[in-house]
This record gives sequence, structure tokens and C-alpha cells, in this order.
Amino acid sequence: MYAQIAGAPASGAGGRGIWGELAARVDPAEWRPALAPDIEVKRFRLRWGNDYAMIANPRELIHYRLEPYEVELLPLMDGGHTVKQILVERFQGSGDMELSGLADLVEQLRTGGFLASPYVDVAAAVRRGLDPVSTARRKARQFARSLSVDWRGAHRMVASLYRHGVRWFFTPWVAITMGLAALVGFLAFLAVPDTGRFDLSGSDAAAASLVLLAMNYLLTFVHELAHASALVHYGRRVKSAGFMIYFGSPAFFIESSDGLMLERGQRIVQSAAGPYAELVIAGAAAIVAWAIPDAGIAPILYKFALLNYFVIFLNLVPLLELDGYWILSDLIQVPDLRPRSLQFIRYDLWRKLGGRERFTKQEVGLALYGTLGVVFTIFAVFTSVYFWEEVFGGLVRQLWNGGPVTRLLLVGVGLFVAGPVLRGLIALVRALVRWVVALARSVRFRLQTKWRVEAAQLIDALPLFEDLPEDVLSDLAGRVRLIGFAAGRPVFRQGDPPDAFYVVRRGTFHVIEEDHETGKERVLRVLGRGESFGELGLIDRTDRTATVRALEDGELFEVDKGPFDRLLAEMAAVPDFAPTLQAVAELRRLPAFATLGSDDLAEVLEHGGWVNVAPGQVLIEQGAEGDAFYAIRSGQVDVLTDGRLVRTLGPGAHVGEIALLEDVPRTAAVVARTPVRVFRLDREGFERVIAGAFRRGTLNPAARVDRTWQH
Repeated sequence: MYAQIAGAPASGAGGRGIWGELAARVDPAEWRPALAPDIEVKRFRLRWGNDYAMIANPRELIHYRLEPYEVELLPLMDGGHTVKQILVERFQGSGDMELSGLADLVEQLRTGGFLASPYVDVAAAVRRGLDPVSTARRKARQFARSLSVDWRGAHRMVASLYRHGVRWFFTPWVAITMGLAALVGFLAFLAVPDTGRFDLSGSDAAAASLVLLAMNYLLTFVHELAHASALVHYGRRVKSAGFMIYFGSPAFFIESSDGLMLERGQRIVQSAAGPYAELVIAGAAAIVAWAIPDAGIAPILYKFALLNYFVIFLNLVPLLELDGYWILSDLIQVPDLRPRSLQFIRYDLWRKLGGRERFTKQEVGLALYGTLGVVFTIFAVFTSVYFWEEVFGGLVRQLWNGGPVTRLLLVGVGLFVAGPVLRGLIALVRALVRWVVALARSVRFRLQTKWRVEAAQLIDALPLFEDLPEDVLSDLAGRVRLIGFAAGRPVFRQGDPPDAFYVVRRGTFHVIEEDHETGKERVLRVLGRGESFGELGLIDRTDRTATVRALEDGELFEVDKGPFDRLLAEMAAVPDFAPTLQAVAELRRLPAFATLGSDDLAEVLEHGGWVNVAPGQVLIEQGAEGDAFYAIRSGQVDVLTDGRLVRTLGPGAHVGEIALLEDVPRTAAVVARTPVRVFRLDREGFERVIAGAFRRGTLNPAARVDRTWQH
């Protein structure tokens, strides 16, 4: 860029000079984002609404989940449209001036490498430069930090195995043959107990039990290989594979997020590939145990088949977030079934029961699935303990009675086989620790002043409160509460009466517009640290127009209605404060600005203004060059072409948005029919508003999606 600017004439393009040229090149409103040519976009239409799309960066195998309205913006990112042109075209189609939404989307795509202009993570490059390490040391650090090691070359291995034999398992005749063999194997397994030769007693030697354990982990590897092979079969790629200690339990895993680009039926096949491979191998073991019961390996093969049929059962029951769950969620087209159901039971079910509110069909389904999921999880824990004790009880007793060395080995084996229980206990302990920490932080917040200083700084940085005197700001900060929110917990719901306003201290929050009849949701904004919400509802004294929900664990500074009302009363005489609050609240009542947050509204208000127009007064003259956009708050205007009435516009309508882009002659005249109050925003103000939206943008952590099968 410097070479281009340095080579430009001294007066610059259009006489702007070098600094004017530089300002134009770094102006977010004039930026022309262009999607990279290899980017893949796929839309998914769901039976129950909440359609979505996936966008993939094939170079780095990064996948983002996008909302339908975001997908509509992608064709405009062709390198020929500026950001402000994209915004205005979207505004013409939807009627919403989605400033922060567009800024967040463009920034998310830029940092994810989805745009043609390469993204350089300068901070990461500096860290690597200051601390250069070899690949081996980096892997060692990764394992020490995450107890996992991944291998980026897994796709080449899986693709080679697929070409040299695995691909035949995906042909119809081989798949059917293997399926019949698995069925015969299961029938043989059912027939084995009738022979009376095998049972579940734990009298086997320790060595035999360890062999059985090794065979089970080998089967887990085959399970994951089957998932990866299905990806390759459908032309997708395996991002990585590896081994991890998952809360004490060893597990192979594949990073198969590229499967999110598959069609629904293909995703079902990919989810079923792992259990299918296990069924075939378990069936083969059962056939051998039934056919050759006197072989020395037969008892081990019987137990091997028994354990794996039990694991396959747990894996295919759709009440746990395993393969059966993914199959069911794709079958019924509810991709986030389990988290939504648990979230509904935890935060919404009891509130609706207490208020005797009507349940929609979706809510009934979520409540039923979530309840069954909790009950089955408890059942699975108890049955797992029983099976492991029956099969490995003899191994445990022999190792315990064998001395210090074998006892140490027993501890290691215990970590292997008790992984699920250990994970559950650790999750419970973490939840209790989070609760205790939140309680302690709340108590500390009341006792310490530094928290209130931080709250005062965040409130003072808000455009609506920048005119607060220091003593008033200190008093307001003294009444602030610190509240923690777990992921998925709503701060308030659409339709609730306003009782407080909030400033984000930590975490990310979604502002969601809900359709209670259809169950559809639309994300309006993503809020991050330093952003506020809820204050305009206190000013208007109207019910909440959207739901705000924690996207991840976070904290909010809360200002109750009482202190806020006292603030308004005390500041009523301040020349700029109260009128600004009222003006922002009035601005949000216009449909064009209804989805904007208070920061964006304050920015719009700063660069625009209210105008009162008398009846008969010309607001826009036909043929004149346009330089401003108007949104009608009250009254009516006539739109005239060559003196002929075209239409009459009233409150909520807008005119002149093309003037936000370029100087073009007005194609029609606009004359006030009645006394009219309009909000006027000129082009320079519009560009500054866009720059402000990019400056405050919050990246959406939910956009990036990884789907990893772990066992």
C-alpha cells in the first residue's frame, strides 16, 4: 500500500493529497471485501425453521455457521461493492440498517481467511518470533497443556487406506454382505449363552483381561477410521487425528468438521460408519466364539463381543451426545437438539410451569427429550459400572493382591476404564467450583473498590453516559452489581418488563428476536466487553423487544431500575444528558434503526439530527444532487415525479438512501403533506457510523464450528 501511495501524484487522486489518499484506503466504509475464489457455501433448510448455512475455507479447513440474512450478504462481497454499498443494498431489501451485524461478519470472514486479501495474525507472528520452538517441542507443550496430540497428516493416511481397500466397503454389495455378517454374528452371540460354556465371571487371568482391554481400544481406532473413511468417500477432508487423555480416559479422535458441509443423508452415513464397523467386528468375534467354543481365545472373544454390543447400544441411543444423537438430529433436522433441550429444562421449563404458560410443540419435544436424556444418563452410568465390574472384577482383585507394582498398574487401568465416571465427577466439581467462585467474586465486589472503578470506566466509555459528572458516575458505580451467567442462560426474555440495564464485563452475549408461534430465532447482535443493553427499555418503559442470552460463560455489571431512575431525575437539568437519552430512545422507534444497539444509535444521533418540516415544505427536490437520507417519525409526505403523485409515505418509512452512497440527481420530489418530523443522516455521518461499528465490532465465537467425534 505504501508503494502505491508513494507512487501517486502529490495531489493524490481527486486532489486528496497523500494523507487524504491514505485515509480513503483505510476507511472501512470504502473497503471492498471480496470472498476468496475457493470458498464454499452451502445452505441447509430445516423442516422446523431456523435455517442456516455453512461456509468453508478449504485451505485451513475452517468452517463458520451463518444465519440466512448473513448468507444474503455474501454475493455482494465480490470486490466491486464497498462496505457502505453492501449496507445500503441490504437496507433496501430488509429495512434494517444492520451496522454491527455487517461489521462483525466482515471482520469474522477476514480473520478466518475467507477473503481474497490475506489475513496476517500479527500478534501470533510476534509470539512465534519471540519464542521459536521446534515441532517436537511444540507438540510436547500442546500435550502438557491439553493432554492431546494431533496429527495434521491424517488425511493422507486415510485417503491411502481408502484407495487401497477401504473403498470397497462403501460399495452396495460389500456393505450389504457385511451387514448380513453382522446380523449373523449378533444371532450367534445370542445363541452362545445356551451352550453354557461362557459367563461374565471375572475369574480370567490378568493377562487375558489386559488383552481384552487392548482389543477394545483397537476397536475404537477402527471406529474412528470408519468415520474418517466416510468423509473421504464423500470427497471431504480429515483436518487432523490424534490421541488424547480425556479426563483420565484415553481416546482416539478425528477432527471431522469438514463433514458439516455434507448433505443430510451423507452426514447420517458418516455418523453411522463407526457403529457399523464395530457391529461387523463384534459379530465376527461372536461367530468365532460360537463356532469354536473350545478354542482358548473363545472366552475372550465372547466378552469382547458382549462389551462392544453394550458400547454400540450406548453409542446408538440418541439420548447421549454420541453417534446415535447425530443420526437422530439429522433425521429430524434439529442440529442443536441436546443443548437446546438441556437449556430449555434448566432455564425455561420451570418458569413456564410456574406461570402456567402454553407450551409449543417444539417445547414439548425439547422437554421430553431432555428429561429422557437425563434419566438415561443415570441408567448408563449404573449399567456401565455393573458391566465393567463383572468383566474386569477378577483383574482388579488379582492386581490389588499382587503387591505395590501391580497396584500401581491397577491405578493406571482404573484411569483407562473409569474415564466416563471420572469425567462426570470432574464436571460436577467444576460446576461447584464455578458456583463458589461466582459467589466469592460477588462478595468481593461488594467489599472492594477496584471492581467499581472498572464498572465506572466501562459506563463512562458508553456514548450515552459520556456527559455524566464524576460524582454522579461514582454514585452510579457504587450501586452496580456483578452477576455471572453460565453459557445458555438468558439475561432476560422478549416480552419481560424492564428492570435493569447491563454492561458486559466478560464473555459474549447474543441479542435474539424470537417468533413464539413458529419457534424461529434471529440473532440481531453479538455483544462483547464494554457494550451495554437494556437501558433504552428503562427509558421507554416498554417490554423487552428481544431476548439476550449468554453465548459463553460471562459476567455483567447490572444497574437496577431504581438507581437508573434516580440518575434520570438527578440529570434532568443537565443540558446534554437527558435530551440525548430521549433522542436515542425516539430514534430506536424508527424501523430503520430498531435493531441497532445503544452505541450505534448514539453514533447515528451524533452524526445526524431531527428535522421538523411544515406542510407544503419541500424535503427533497427532484433533480437536485442528494446528500442525505431521511427516516419519518411522524406525519406524511407525498412522493412526486414530474409533479405527479406516486405514493404517500407515513411514519416508519424512509427516503433517499441512495444519497448515502454517491451524488446522484434525485429521481423524485418529496413534499410534506402534514407536519412531519424526520431524522436526517448525511453521507459523511453515515461513513463515520460505519467506522464506529467496525471499531466496536465483537467476533462471534459461535460462528466457528468444529465437530469432533471422541470416544
